[in-house]
Amino acid sequence: MTSAPRGIGKSVHSPDQAAFCELMTGARKAAGLTQHALAHRLKKPQSFVAKYEGGERRLDVVEFVAIARALDVDPLKLMTILLSGGKVKSPRSRRNATEVS
Repeated sequence: MTSAPRGIGKSVHSPDQAAFCELMTGARKAAGLTQHALAHRLKKPQSFVAKYEGGERRLDVVEFVAIARALDVDPLKLMTILLSGGKVKSPRSRRNATEVS
């Protein structure tokens, strides 16, 4: 057997993907929205939100920007938080987090 190629892994369960899911869930909660309310803004079924938040589905860049806008959050701020390893400040947990707004 040959060794696995270097670069981007194909797993949707990577630590980076888990951090992205956590970021997106935190951003939604910080905006005070349920999955259903966000899905309504996006004109998508609630399962769309549940699947990307749960890591079952990945988002492309266009979807990411649309979701950030639906949350009234600057997509660049979300990406900066992700790259810095920070977390979105949710209404429930305000300790050790980075504010989105």
